[in-house]
Amino acid sequence: MNEVIIAGVGMTRWGKWNDLTSVDLGVEAARKALADSGLEWRNIQLLVSGESRFAGTNGFLMGNVLAKELGWSGIPALNIYNACSSGTYAVRIAQMHVAAGMCDAVLCVGYDKSPIGFFSPPYDRSWDYTDLDTQRLRLLGLTNPTIFALHAMRRRELYGTTDTDLAKVKVKSSKHGVLNPYARYQREFTMEEIVNSPMVCSPLRLYEIAATSDGAAAVVICSQKLAKTLTSKPIILAGISCTTPSYPENEPALMWLSSDSTYSRPIPEVNQQQTAALLAYEESGIGPEDLSLAEVYDLSANLELDWYEYIGLCAPGEAEELLSEGATSLGGRIPVNPSGGVSAFGESVPAQSLAQMCELVWQLRGEAGARQVEGAKTALAINMGLMGNISCAILKR
Repeated sequence: MNEVIIAGVGMTRWGKWNDLTSVDLGVEAARKALADSGLEWRNIQLLVSGESRFAGTNGFLMGNVLAKELGWSGIPALNIYNACSSGTYAVRIAQMHVAAGMCDAVLCVGYDKSPIGFFSPPYDRSWDYTDLDTQRLRLLGLTNPTIFALHAMRRRELYGTTDTDLAKVKVKSSKHGVLNPYARYQREFTMEEIVNSPMVCSPLRLYEIAATSDGAAAVVICSQKLAKTLTSKPIILAGISCTTPSYPENEPALMWLSSDSTYSRPIPEVNQQQTAALLAYEESGIGPEDLSLAEVYDLSANLELDWYEYIGLCAPGEAEELLSEGATSLGGRIPVNPSGGVSAFGESVPAQSLAQMCELVWQLRGEAGARQVEGAKTALAINMGLMGNISCAILKR
């Protein structure tokens, strides 16, 4: 497939914005991305937007709503929902349209205002026992923090992960987040603050779990031909993958993992998270040893450690050592989440993986300011959404 270019990126600061609508956030991010690309709205030939579960009818038609606010231009508006991976799926659609010669410029947007507290169903389907949220929330009590905690307990059992290890992840992320003007939480957390924060779901404490946030991010994808007229320093979308589970592995985001020896079914040699990374590595021709930095989906502290291993930065069980030796901190061998990650931002579902791509682009351009990874040439972003939607993108300059 022909390589395509990320011509522009834009995002809002994450937070809880009572005085702004979700559309206000989407418009801000879209206009920033357009301005960054050097293109105008009238130059865009396709709009791909993530959807929201929390915005009523507008949530199902977020691309159309955004197109109306930017000014009807007659172009197609595609609305997609792949949970937290929606943004990367949008970019995948854009990549295919541009590489096939159907479009020269595509705008991908994700924006949302999240509920306060835990994510919960925006509707009542307690009567429908085939409904995913009814199954996990009402029948099993599997809120997102509970799911994360089950992963953490499994990691503790397999590799001996300690409370100190989990707290170190948050310490590292907060040191990065304080340097990011787009982050919601711009302060450093100490080990003492973290280990003394309230227990939410053992072994995870309050500061080790991502908050729910309001935010928006946007990316402009264009052809190489068009990019030559816009910039002398193009950022290339080198590889991208979007996956769902394969039998006999079940849906990883709900903890139905078959990689534990107590399961009776066959154990996959490579899990879905690893598969997503491997597919992106294969398409890009880039391996984990070539990466300058990575943005991984740290919904909780333990999940960041898991990602180190899934994307090939270290062998299983070695993530804690990699963290402790400073390899994943700014100035280390392979900085992970120099943006501060979801830990510093909170979660705005359809925008999240686009926010990761914004950070990669700024890093590869050398525009990340105080959190800049020196000499960054290649970067990876990986993300996991509900129902087994996993996506991975690799960018290079």
